[in-house]
Amino acid sequence: MENKSRPLSPHLQVFNQHFTGTLSILHRITGIGMVFGLAVFIWWLVALSLGGQAYGQFLECLSSIPGKILLFGWGWALSYHFCTGVRHLIWDMGYGFEKPTIFKSAYAVIFLSTVLTLLVWASAWGVL
Repeated sequence: MENKSRPLSPHLQVFNQHFTGTLSILHRITGIGMVFGLAVFIWWLVALSLGGQAYGQFLECLSSIPGKILLFGWGWALSYHFCTGVRHLIWDMGYGFEKPTIFKSAYAVIFLSTVLTLLVWASAWGVL
């Protein structure tokens, strides 16, 4: 018989979300976000195949402020997902499971993904 007074586990009112758990959820969210980025990539390919006018419209959309924000977000999602993927490959080899190392690698993933994104955008803007 099921106990109706007992909350389901993990109960959101009692469960404390940890930093590493948040990064795990963010890894999944960025994976979903990259699917939308793939749609933009396909739009780019179709615009290229349709000729100058379609490609001009594509560039106009992505040159707008919302377009640049979406591209920047997609770039960060791609670099974050890549960095967490490397982190998981290291874990699959059996390294990095000590508590201090887990937190250091979590901060390293956030830092490296941000730096990678900024480097890509700096080179796209001609800064580098």
